[in-house]
Amino acid sequence: MSVLAHVFEAAGIATVTLASTRSVAQRVAPPRALWCGFPLGRPLGRPGDPAFQHDVLRRAFALLDAPTGPVLVDHPEIIEADETPFTCQIPAAYDPDASEAITEVRGLRKAYERSITKRGVTQVGRAVDADGIEDAVRALERIAAGTPWREANIPDGNTTAVVHDIRSYYEEASLELVSGPPPEGRAAEAWFYETTQTGGVVMAARNQIREQGASFPVWFYMAPGHR
Repeated sequence: MSVLAHVFEAAGIATVTLASTRSVAQRVAPPRALWCGFPLGRPLGRPGDPAFQHDVLRRAFALLDAPTGPVLVDHPEIIEADETPFTCQIPAAYDPDASEAITEVRGLRKAYERSITKRGVTQVGRAVDADGIEDAVRALERIAAGTPWREANIPDGNTTAVVHDIRSYYEEASLELVSGPPPEGRAAEAWFYETTQTGGVVMAARNQIREQGASFPVWFYMAPGHR
């Protein structure tokens, strides 16, 4: 975004950047940037806290009054990312012929549908829709069991998009099953990769794809880089 800010400014459009990584903002030097030390994916800070979010926006738009640039200002509050998995009990969907991962997928379906009804949007759909999640998980199970990834019938042939859809399905459903305030940054990510059966399948398939000699993008982006 810092690079795009220069492009827009050259076209005569004033910009303000909400920078998540201060070192990048320093190097690229966009005309106006507010560094927000918040978890990645939460540029406005705390979910469900309009007062805090409006404060971030007020500080950002105030940079438009700066007489010269580049301007880099720090938001006064830092929010640490909490990677502790939240607790989410997946409803039972027992099927003696289904794997534990597929049982999870089925158990989450009603919660996922409630999420769609409530929010009206979903991030599922890059490679498969909700009806295709089971087949996507089965493809990853085949890879984890040793099937060459090119022969596993990965939907759309795109490992990154498929995992995005699976993870979005899980996380959107889980938010209908947990109580209390929105979970801390990366809590849903940690829950998926560290506690669910399907998260384990994704990581096992990722390791297999890497060992099969696939190029870096094919396996690396199936999970956050630090995993």
